[in-house]
Amino acid sequence: MATRELPQQTSEILGYIQAWYDGLQPFSLAREVREPHRAALFAADLVAGFCSVGSLASPRIQGIVPAAVRTFQRAHSHGVRRFVLCQDTHSPDAEEFYAFPPHCTAGSEESQTIQELRDLPFSGEFLVVEKNSLHPSLGNTLDRWLDQRQELQDFIVLGDCTDLCVYSVAMHLRLRANAHDYKQRVILPADAVQTYDMPIATAKELGAPAHPGDFFHLVFLYHMALNGIQVVRTVEA
Repeated sequence: MATRELPQQTSEILGYIQAWYDGLQPFSLAREVREPHRAALFAADLVAGFCSVGSLASPRIQGIVPAAVRTFQRAHSHGVRRFVLCQDTHSPDAEEFYAFPPHCTAGSEESQTIQELRDLPFSGEFLVVEKNSLHPSLGNTLDRWLDQRQELQDFIVLGDCTDLCVYSVAMHLRLRANAHDYKQRVILPADAVQTYDMPIATAKELGAPAHPGDFFHLVFLYHMALNGIQVVRTVEA
């Protein structure tokens, strides 16, 4: 394909994906989740280090906290009792720090669950899964936990970042179900998911890779939908 054709094709496909995004529908717990004891909510990296403190904290991520908290509250009110928090808890010399600045080291303030979730009256029901990479289940016991709960059929996934840890969590759950022919759904509310932004000018100034937040957020939501993840506008009671 000639490079000169890319701008037109990119514009066309982005318009198509934007229209898809604009047409997302809400997901009703009352209508869709008839057996809440067979549902679980997964949160990716809702920790201080991506919301409020540290080199990777982003106001875009902080902005989804109210929607994330509402989703937790609505799920719990509906009868969901399994809440899994997949959280960066890095070793001091983590290999990941070659790709990203040091962040969320074990025992640091950055690695702590955001206060808004800790303040929920049912926070004692949370299962915190510590991870040392973008992947939710490498080097920990998450898959063992899932193996022991094969009755689960609905997974709601939210958090950050859309193209990094959220993508890894949602795709792991979806592909794991595919591999074993489990009848499971992965539901992702777009209003409770976000990624960071690194404009080209800032990236050049810092000598870092550019990261177009709006573009990656939109494209990765669509890519997850292509893989069978149910991307919705929001989770309603």
